[in-house]
Amino acid sequence: MLVRKLAGSCDDGDCPTLYATDRGTLLVQGETPADHGLTLPGHETVVEIPMELIRKAIRDNLV
Repeated sequence: MLVRKLAGSCDDGDCPTLYATDRGTLLVQGETPADHGLTLPGHETVVEIPMELIRKAIRDNLV
């Protein structure tokens, strides 16, 4: 899989970030919340990112 960084909230790589793949999908780097109350399959997870990260990606025509 080829991954390209679209938008992030900092430059050190340890912050919420949005990536595009060569598969036509997005990867999201963010915090893993423990208090979401969802029932997820073992092979899935959720991450939490700031809404401003999505707005930035759209505003900059990255997605």
